[in-house]
Amino acid sequence: MQASLLICGVDEAGRGPLAGPVSAAAVILDPARPIAGLADSKKLSEKQRDRLAPIIREQALAWCVAYADPKEIDELNILQATLLAMKRAVDGLQIRPHQVLVDGLYCPDTGIPSEAIVKGDSKVEAISAASILAKTARDEIMLQMHALYPQYGFDSHKGYPTALHMAALRTHGVLNIHRRSFKPVRELITPNSKERSC
Repeated sequence: MQASLLICGVDEAGRGPLAGPVSAAAVILDPARPIAGLADSKKLSEKQRDRLAPIIREQALAWCVAYADPKEIDELNILQATLLAMKRAVDGLQIRPHQVLVDGLYCPDTGIPSEAIVKGDSKVEAISAASILAKTARDEIMLQMHALYPQYGFDSHKGYPTALHMAALRTHGVLNIHRRSFKPVRELITPNSKERSC
């Protein structure tokens, strides 16, 4: 692989939660500035991710985080919304890469040669970096949601369908940041259900 080939790693965070956006990050690492400790964000502690994220943002040649919101997730389905967020992240890079490497089974349509790599976040450092940025950026949004709606416990479960989150949904109702197409939320939306606006 020639040194001048610009490789962009892409990964997402937040496909499984019942609330909040799905986030995606695109990262072009600088071969001259290697970053120690990159790994799949799910295998790192929150403290490790929070330490690495600013280093990635500072030392990468280019990076971008983008989102698809709950309304887009409901309209498109979670896979298509994820691919949309990934496309937005790649399109938002200030440098256009020569190749896009994506974690998983599917690639967004960016017009750039792309390859999907299963477990890519454990195999390709640029994808590892993207997974860290996508995860930390989304977690920050969910902490903002917690400040607005502390009774839902978004600071602990980040929107995932935990027992705490489900109990809060049943008690306090469905918010506009909830994904109404997801079964646990959809089943709570009835003519008599509580709904709240953000």
